[in-house]
Amino acid sequence: MAIRIQDLNANPPEDSEKKDIQSKTKKLIKQIGELQHRMYAEGKHSLLIVLQGVDGSGKDGTARRVLSKTSAAGVDVYSFKKPTQEEFAHDFLWRIHRQTPRKGYIQVFNRSHYEDILIQRVHRWIDEDHVDKRFVAINAFEDLLQFDNGTVILKFYLHLDKERQREKLQERLDNPKKQWKHNPADWDEHERWDQYMTCYEDILNRSNLPWYVVPANKEWYRNYFVAKKVYDALAGLDPKLPGLAEK
Repeated sequence: MAIRIQDLNANPPEDSEKKDIQSKTKKLIKQIGELQHRMYAEGKHSLLIVLQGVDGSGKDGTARRVLSKTSAAGVDVYSFKKPTQEEFAHDFLWRIHRQTPRKGYIQVFNRSHYEDILIQRVHRWIDEDHVDKRFVAINAFEDLLQFDNGTVILKFYLHLDKERQREKLQERLDNPKKQWKHNPADWDEHERWDQYMTCYEDILNRSNLPWYVVPANKEWYRNYFVAKKVYDALAGLDPKLPGLAEK
């Protein structure tokens, strides 16, 4: 069944209790740290966490909180900005592949290869035939990471509603501690909300690997949702600390 973003709720479930959820999140974050240590030592698998969402949806905050108990050794976060001249001179996945995790590592993509069928599509820098071919390439790329390197891929769409995004952008103007994040261009992109939602909806429905749609209006629930999925993925790998005989 096709996903329709307009039907999705960006708020936590009505029966969610903030203090209870925060307590569960704290426990999950500690467990993620322990599992990451074991995965790094074992060196058999890797985890790629893809965070996509509109400006203000909490990509930085999610990565910072969910992985706060992991070791700096074995965890990397990469934020994809506008491509450099060197990156523009290569195929669109060249810069992405260079950041994929090696065995034992967790890699977080703050934005990702999906930007190349999102912002470029919204601004009509590429045509629909180009978009179709990039979807094929992306699906093949993700399949490759899984079967060739044992990489588990978790893709999260941080679902922030339009009103909440406007509030978050305004906070960057009003709060001195957040003014460094302000970018006037973000307001221009906000006015293209409908075009972005159309493209995001297409991404959610045309990917071979499923996306997790994260209610992101409230940080405390957003962090819990992502932490639970990351914990489940790592626990499913059941990494073991190698013994002396295994070195």
